[in-house]
Amino acid sequence: MSKLQPFVQVENLSKSFGDLVLFHKISFGIAQQQRVALIAQNGKGKSTLLDILAGNKDYEEGSVVFRRGLKIAYLKQTPEFPVGLTVFQACFQAANEVTETIARYELKMQEIAGKSMDAEAEELLHLMDHYKAWDYEVRIKQILSKLKIPNFTQKVGQLSGGELKRLALANVLITEPDLLILDEPTNHLDLDMIEWLENYLTKSGITLLMVTHDRYFLDRVCDTILELEDKQLYCYNGNYAYYLEKRRERLEISNTEWERAQNLYRKELDWMRRMPQARGTKAKARSDAFYELEERVSQRHKTEQLRLGVKASYLGSKVLEAKYISKSYGELKLLEDFYYQFAPFEKVGIVGANGSGKTTFLRLLMGEEPCDRGSIDIGSTVRFGYFSQEGLSFDENKKVIGVVRDIAEEISLGNGKKLSASQFLTHFLFSPEVQHNYASKLSGGEKRRLYLCTVLMTNPNFLVLDEPTNDLDILSLNILEEYLVSFKGCVLVVSHDRFFMDKIVDHLLVFEGDAIVRDFPGNYTQYREWKEQQDALLRKEKESERKSKSNLPDIEPKKEESSAHRKRTYREEQEFIALEKEIAQIEENIALIENDLASGQLEGGAIEQKCIELSRLNQELDKKALRWMELGELEKK
Repeated sequence: MSKLQPFVQVENLSKSFGDLVLFHKISFGIAQQQRVALIAQNGKGKSTLLDILAGNKDYEEGSVVFRRGLKIAYLKQTPEFPVGLTVFQACFQAANEVTETIARYELKMQEIAGKSMDAEAEELLHLMDHYKAWDYEVRIKQILSKLKIPNFTQKVGQLSGGELKRLALANVLITEPDLLILDEPTNHLDLDMIEWLENYLTKSGITLLMVTHDRYFLDRVCDTILELEDKQLYCYNGNYAYYLEKRRERLEISNTEWERAQNLYRKELDWMRRMPQARGTKAKARSDAFYELEERVSQRHKTEQLRLGVKASYLGSKVLEAKYISKSYGELKLLEDFYYQFAPFEKVGIVGANGSGKTTFLRLLMGEEPCDRGSIDIGSTVRFGYFSQEGLSFDENKKVIGVVRDIAEEISLGNGKKLSASQFLTHFLFSPEVQHNYASKLSGGEKRRLYLCTVLMTNPNFLVLDEPTNDLDILSLNILEEYLVSFKGCVLVVSHDRFFMDKIVDHLLVFEGDAIVRDFPGNYTQYREWKEQQDALLRKEKESERKSKSNLPDIEPKKEESSAHRKRTYREEQEFIALEKEIAQIEENIALIENDLASGQLEGGAIEQKCIELSRLNQELDKKALRWMELGELEKK
C-alpha cells in the first residue's frame, strides 16, 4: 500500500464467529502520516477488525506487527468510564503513556523532595519532555472546551451518551498518539465540532485508521480507503470520490468475468448431465473444475440498490402548524413564540449545536412533551413515521422477520402491488439468513436499520427523523437517501451528516441557541457559505466601528450629562494612546498565527502551541479592548 516503512503490517488475517466468517486472509499496511478509512456494510466486521488492531480481540490466523514503541490510541464506538469520576479525573484515568509518566513523575518528586536527582528521576524528566506532559492539563481543558464539555467537575455518571463519546474522543486526542484508531468519531458531534475535528485531523499530520459514515468528513480527511466486502479487503489509494470511481470499475470488471464464467458454466453443466458416469482421470479433473466454477458463479457480487416506490398515505393541503410555541427548562430557553406552517411535500432539515433544542422540538410536534405556551395543529390526513434517537426496544429473543411481521405481513407499493415482509427486509440489505437470526445477534448499525424499516413500512406521509444516519453504513445511507428523495410526503430531519442533508432537504431550521430559530432557504452547504459571508461582514463592521471610535472628534457634552463625565488624567491619556498601539500589534500577531494554522505546514506539537498562544492573545485583546473602550468614554484632557 505504501513504500514507506509501515507503522502496522497485517498479513493473512482471518476472523470468524462460529460459522460466520468476517474476513479471510486479508493483508494491508498503514504507513506514517497515512489517513485510512475502513468501509463495510454493518455487521461485516469493521469494529471487530479495529478491536483486533487495538489488542482487544484475538484472531484465528495471520499476524499483526506494529513498529517498535508505537503509541496507539483507540476510540471505541461505545466508550465506558467509571461513573464516580469527574470529567477532568477521567482524562487522567485514561491508561496511556502520558498519564502513567505523570503519575510516576509526581510520586518520584515526592520521594526525592529536597534531595538531588537520581537516574530514575532524570529518565522521568526525559519522558515528561518526550510525551509533552508538562502542558497536558492545558491540552485537556482546551480540547474538552472544543468538544463542548465545559464543566470539568461534572461526574461521568451524569453525562449523556453523546457527552461520553465526546469525552472519550477528547481522551484519545489529548495523548497525541502515533496511530489514532477511531470508530465512528462523528457520532454525537454537532456540525461545528465535526468541522473542527476535520480541520484538526487534516492539519495535525497524525496517522489515522477510522470507520465513519460521514462522507464529507471521509472525503476531506482520508487519503486511502480500505473496503471490506465478501470476506476480502480491497485497497483504494485516494479519497472517497476516487474510491467511488474505482469501485465502479472493479465491479464492472467483476461482472464481465462473471458473465464469462456463466457462459462456461452452462456448457460444463450440459457436459455433466450427459456424462454422469465418467470415471477417467481427465473426466474427474473436469468434474472437479465444474464444482469450483459452480461456486464462483454462485458468489457473484450484487450491487444492492433500493428502488422502492412505497406508497405514502394521502396527504391533504393542511399538514402541520406550530402556533407560537414556547418551551423552557428553568433558565434555559429553547423556543419562544415560534411559528411555522409545513407545506405538503416539503423536506426540512434541522441543524444546531447540541443542547439547542432540536430533539425537544421534534418531541413537542409528536406530542411527547407539552408546550409551555402555544399549540400544535395537525391536519386530519397526517400519518407520522417517527424515528427517535432512543430507537426501538426489540424483543431480543424474536427473529428479525418476526419483528417486522408483528407490524405488517405485507407492505403496499401502490397500484395494487405489494411486498411481503421478507421482500421488504431484503430491499434494506437483510439477507434471508439474517432475517431468520435473532434480533440479539444484530450489530448496532443493523438494529438501527431494522428500526428504520419498522418506521417506513407503516406507509407514513410525514416522516420525523432524529439522527437517522447514526451507526448506518454508507450503503444503507445511500438506500435511505434514495427512498427520501422520491418520498411523496413531508420530511423533517435532524442530522449532523452534511452530505445527507445536502441531498435531502429543501431548506433548514437553524437552532442558534437562546430560543433563536432561523429559517434558511437552502441546504447545509449553502447555509455555511452564507454564514461565513455574514461572519466576515460582522468582523469588518466591528473593526470599522473600533477604528472610527478612535478617530471621533471632541464633542461638547450636553450640560445635563456633564456631571456623569470627567476628563482623562494625563496618565490615562498616555494609557489610552498606548492601548491603541498594543491592540493593533495583538491583532497583527493573531492574523499571523491564523495564517500559520491555515497553512497546513505545522506538526501536531507546533499546532497545539500555536492554538494555546492564539487563545492567550484573544483573551489579552478582549481585556485591552475593554479598557480602551472604558477610557474612550472619558473626555480627552
